[in-house]
Order: sequence, then C-alpha cells, then structure tokens
Amino acid sequence: MKSKRVILSGLVLLFALAGQVMAQAGANWPQWRGPNRDGVSKETGLLKQWPAEGPPLLWKSSGAGNGYSSFAIANGRLYTMGLRGDREYVIAFDIANGKEAWATPHGGAFRNDRGNGPRGTPTVEGNRVYALGGNGDLSSLDARTGKIVWSKNVLQEFGGSNITWGISESPLVLGNKVLVNAGGRNASIVALNKDNGAVIWKSQSDEAGYSSAIPLQVNGGTQVVFFTAQRAVGLDVNDGRLLWEYGKPSNRTANVATPVARGNRVFISSDYGTGGGVVEIKADGQAQEIYFTKDMRNHHSSSILVGDYLYGFSGAVLTAMKFDTGEIAWRDRSVGKGSLVFADGHLYAFSEGGVVGLIEATPEGYREKGRFRIQQESLPTWAHPVVAGGRLYLRDQDTIYAYDVKQK
Repeated sequence: MKSKRVILSGLVLLFALAGQVMAQAGANWPQWRGPNRDGVSKETGLLKQWPAEGPPLLWKSSGAGNGYSSFAIANGRLYTMGLRGDREYVIAFDIANGKEAWATPHGGAFRNDRGNGPRGTPTVEGNRVYALGGNGDLSSLDARTGKIVWSKNVLQEFGGSNITWGISESPLVLGNKVLVNAGGRNASIVALNKDNGAVIWKSQSDEAGYSSAIPLQVNGGTQVVFFTAQRAVGLDVNDGRLLWEYGKPSNRTANVATPVARGNRVFISSDYGTGGGVVEIKADGQAQEIYFTKDMRNHHSSSILVGDYLYGFSGAVLTAMKFDTGEIAWRDRSVGKGSLVFADGHLYAFSEGGVVGLIEATPEGYREKGRFRIQQESLPTWAHPVVAGGRLYLRDQDTIYAYDVKQK
C-alpha cells in the first residue's frame, strides 16, 4: 500500500513538472513583436473577459532599470535591457518568479529628455542573445550566463551618428546574419556574422530610423525590409543589393513603426501627420503602391494584421482598417494612445498612460472586454506588452509585471 502511495505521489510530481515544462515551452517570444515579428501570439485558452480589477497579478519585480526595452522570452527566461547608473545592461529574469538571473554591462548611458536608457528589445536565437543599446552598442551574449561573446559599437565602426531619441532598433537575426540599420555612409544597413560580428555586407547611405526590420519571402527569395530615416527599402539578404524603395510613408521627424507584410504586400506607416501605404512586390522586383492613406498613422506602435484587417493606433485612436484596400471598419479612443499585441482573438492594448485593455479583434465594431491600470512612474509607458505562456508581461521603467491571463 505504501509503495502504491509513493508511486502515485511520484506520478503527481512528474505531471506537475511536465506541466511546468510545457508552460515554459509555450512561453516563446524570442524577439521584438514575437516569433514572426508581427505582434501575433499563437496561444489559445486565454481569458475572454477580465474581472473588474483586471487579471490576477502573478508577480511584480524591480531591477529592469530605466528605458523602454520590451521583452524577449525563451527557455524560461525573460530578457530585456535597462540603464542602471551610468551603464546600460542586458538583463535576464526567471519567468517563474521575476528574480534576476544575470545582468551584463552593455555600453554607456544614453540620456534624453524623453527618458533615459535603451529602447530596443533583445533577440534570442539558439543559445545567444543579441542586444542593441541606445548608443549603438551591439553585443552577442550567452543566453544562460550573460557572458559577452562579441561586442562592437555600430555607430563608431560604420560612421553613423546617433539619432535624436537614441538607437531604438531590435536586431534581426536571419540564418548566419545579424542585421541592423547602422546609419553610416555606404553602410546604412549592415549584415554581420552572428558568431563573431564580422562584416558580411554593407549597403546604402540612409541615416538610421527608429524602426526594426522584418524578413520577407517573395519571388522565391528572402528580402529584408528596413524603414530608415528616409524611406522603406527591400534588400537581398544574401548581398545587401537594393531591390526596391518606397519613400511616401517617411516623415522628417521619426520613422518608428515596424513594417507589416502578407504575401508580396507590405504596409509601411508613420505619424507626424504622414500616414501609410501598401506596396506590392512584383515579379520584376519593383514595388507598386496599392494605396496610401492618412487613416492609419502609426507612431511608436506598429499595426497588427489579423485576418484581412490591420489593427493599430492611428495617432491616439485605435483603428481597424482593411489591409488590401485601406477601408476603415471602426475607430475608438480605447485606452488612449499606446501599443498592441494580439493573442487568442483579442488585442491587448497598453496605453502610454498605464491603462491596459482587452479588445476583441473584429472588424464588426469596438468591443472591449476589460481594462485596468498599473501604478505608473513619471514617464510614459512606452515599453510594448508581451503575451506568452499564458501570461501578460508589462514594463514601466524599472518595474516588470506578470499577469495570469489563462482560462482556468
């Protein structure tokens, strides 16, 4: 009888551990805007309605430092960047409890009247973390220990100058390459060997933008799409050759939003009164504009494509717009100007005023399913939210919040 109880207890423990492993395996958000850089989580079984006070808070942790870096999540760890004192750090936290796993110094302090510290989000690929700081410091680190494998300052190496509100890009890792918009003459966009940082190719002479690149599979090959300070460009990932350009969505202040792609069509947008457009990449490699609209002006928050509709903040107004035509389905002020992530049929909106909302992603109308507010520090809450492993992760400067959004 005793041996049966021991076996039963062992099985219960085994299933519990297996459940923890499965939860951690599901917590996969390895880079800016998730696995596909599109703001879309594939998770299901999440809450369809929030309680009046919001979903349960699992843990709250301090130590992220100053900055607007969002999160990459892999292998049971949450990776971000922050300013502590006079140094920027790449920092790893345990997703189980929010405790710091390691913190590695990473370049000098970027300071600005709109908030100090790094802006970009680390990228996790295999056993490496790639991070780009506010002053252009790019490093590859061991994901387990935080030890630096290689590091360089891309502004110094490629002759670029820092931009007004600091380098804000999140590195794109494709194959054996790390790609960033360094902003140098004849070295605006560079591809580096991910193992040692050696230069593979350099291309163009645009000043750096604030946007992060996306990969694009089209015409039987792979392109990388960057939104620099001057224009959107498509480059051949193998050699950096310019394939197409599109300047209409660019403004003279800050191009920030990440491009959004479906098939051979790409949506590029900016704010400051500018707007956005869809281009179609033709068989000859040229980009043909399908439409341009001022009805979707993405500032720091990128639109998310769900089905046939883009959902995004046009200035301060949450907007649903048909991707292929620019037709508006609805507009609503929602939680106020902010950023978005999508999971299990819903948009998770996080306003720069610390308000969090759950909105059904449907073109039929604005349908809010709950909201709550975090206690905000003095600066805007510009770090973008993440949904992974049944949790909603938020950041306000030094503080990280983890909420349970899984259905029970």
